[in-house]
Amino acid sequence: MSRRRTGLMGRRMDSRICAAARKTVCVRTRCDANLSRFAAAVRDPFRAPVSDRLPIPIPSPTDTSHWDVMQIRDLPYPDPGVPDARSGPRFLWWLFRNQLGGQLKSLAWGLLHFLSVSALPFCVGVAIQAVVDRSGARLALAGGLLALCSAGNAIGDTFLHRTAVTNWITAAARVQQVLARKTAQLGSALTRRVAAGEVVAVSTGDVEKIGWFVEAWSRFTAAAVTIVVVCVGLVVYQPALGVIVAVGLPVLAIAVLPLLPRATRRADFQREKAGRATELASDTVAGLRVLRGIGGEELFLDRYRRASQDVRHAAVRSARMWSLISAIQVLLPGLLLIVVIWYGVHLAREGRVTVGELVAVYSSIMILTYPLRHFEEIAMAYSFSRPSARRAARVLSLERVTDTEGSRDGSDVPSGDLYDPATGLLAPTGRFTAVVCGDPDTAGRLAERLGGHGSEEGTPVLLGGVPLDELPLDCARTAVLVQDKDPVLLSGTLRELLDVPRSGDVGPEEALAAAQCEDVLAALVQGSLDAEDPMDARITERGRSLSGGQRQRLALARSLITDAEVLVLDEPTSAVDSHTEARIAQGVRDLRAGRTTVVFTSSPLLLDRADRVVLVHEGEVAAVGVHRELLHGEPRYRAVVTRETDEEAALHTALNEDDAVGEGPRSGSAALNHVLKELEEIEESA
Repeated sequence: MSRRRTGLMGRRMDSRICAAARKTVCVRTRCDANLSRFAAAVRDPFRAPVSDRLPIPIPSPTDTSHWDVMQIRDLPYPDPGVPDARSGPRFLWWLFRNQLGGQLKSLAWGLLHFLSVSALPFCVGVAIQAVVDRSGARLALAGGLLALCSAGNAIGDTFLHRTAVTNWITAAARVQQVLARKTAQLGSALTRRVAAGEVVAVSTGDVEKIGWFVEAWSRFTAAAVTIVVVCVGLVVYQPALGVIVAVGLPVLAIAVLPLLPRATRRADFQREKAGRATELASDTVAGLRVLRGIGGEELFLDRYRRASQDVRHAAVRSARMWSLISAIQVLLPGLLLIVVIWYGVHLAREGRVTVGELVAVYSSIMILTYPLRHFEEIAMAYSFSRPSARRAARVLSLERVTDTEGSRDGSDVPSGDLYDPATGLLAPTGRFTAVVCGDPDTAGRLAERLGGHGSEEGTPVLLGGVPLDELPLDCARTAVLVQDKDPVLLSGTLRELLDVPRSGDVGPEEALAAAQCEDVLAALVQGSLDAEDPMDARITERGRSLSGGQRQRLALARSLITDAEVLVLDEPTSAVDSHTEARIAQGVRDLRAGRTTVVFTSSPLLLDRADRVVLVHEGEVAAVGVHRELLHGEPRYRAVVTRETDEEAALHTALNEDDAVGEGPRSGSAALNHVLKELEEIEESA
């Protein structure tokens, strides 16, 4: 039997089937099954578009819609369900229960296929005995039975293959949808709790292996039932030989069980090494531009080479064990066949069995090696899918510290001042507020808090006096849009990039102009020869063909076009030159007039355009004012904005103290000379 025709037999699915399956999932599930978009969603903090593209409701526990038979054309699922993420086996069981309709269909077609194949030896035995007895009627009957079994074999094999592939694709799609939903719920908090490379590995290779186990289970069940039926039939048909087969086949089926734990451990170790290599490769590719800038490219490539060699060695060790299992499943049926033939010839010489019966039993054993191979396949599928399911369950078990449903009605989006009681930060409504933090990580966490539903427990942020944590997650993200310091551009055209939920008051041209994207549009048109309109120009995956500053400006335009009531930007111009940054600062100020805008930055050009500047030091508001006042009157602010060193700060403080006591310029000069002398002594000692 051809492995491709018998429903994906062997260690891997047929490569063409896998490619067609991936293509079908990508087409049918759109962003849920598109790897580049899913990986971008893991990193992308641009929450509103992601949540809008994944409007998946939480189902009721009593919902029984998952019992329906799902077809590929029905993807994506309107409701993928709530997974049982307590452990890997529980997750597989949940997935199997939700695929029950497809499993039953596959089981029915599998029984038709395997029973038709297993009945062929009996038909051959009847035909041979009819020839020996010179009975034309029985020979015609045998021919009719052969034709009937062949038809059942062809029909069962065709539809078994079809239902098996359908089960695999729909299971993979369901896993990818629940992963995408979890990604949208957690937002940027996901990558702080799980490595982005691990999430990508789960959504690609692990999904394939989980789907393999789900679709292989029904074929294994059909094969096991067939073996039981054939053993019973042989005992009834020819008891003397049938008893030997009935005792020998179960021994063959369980003979490899002692080897499975070791094979499973080796497979788990291989998957763990492969997952680490995938994470390292993903992180290396994501930071390749930075690595080249600091000369660390070869260092990380050497790390990946070592990780790749570890995967290869683990795969070889795993393959040796599975090769031993395969060899045993070839050797033992051969020994059983030898025993049956030897004993059958002895019985035939004594006249206790006919030639036709001996041929039928011999052929049955030969045919049964085919369903027996499914025992090896299901063992392999489980050993490979179990660590994958465990990783998927670990990601799906992550929860936000706040309820995503909220306790308030989300029909009315609140408005007003944005206030954080934990730090004392206040962003007045309709004003341009700049926030300066000495620690970039603190700024990132504070920006996330201002968006509501933060990843850490604490006092909720208030918008117009309403706690954001009490609003549904989608409502909170509609009210406050947060763009973090590393936004991701989804692949596609510029028109698709800017196709996000928005009020309609700000057009693409206005947003692009405010973000100073003129040269970016020219670069996109130049890179897309078939696009005359810049809006139809294509953006490569994660915008890799653009510079860091160009990606930042496109991401800023995407945020500005939403015209959100409250817009929070975390270092939106850190990779932009000073001349462009000054124009962006003025453009954002003009476009966001009358709207609440909060910008986390230490750029003097942005700070000088802000209506209100807030200094956050050690988790609390330390000073409030305008840029020029704080620059002259607040040393901590000046140290962050001007990158002032400790020696320069000490010198500046000494001069200010001398001026304060009124000792004149001479005393100031003396203090200056004293500080310079100390600096020289420090340099000499160093």
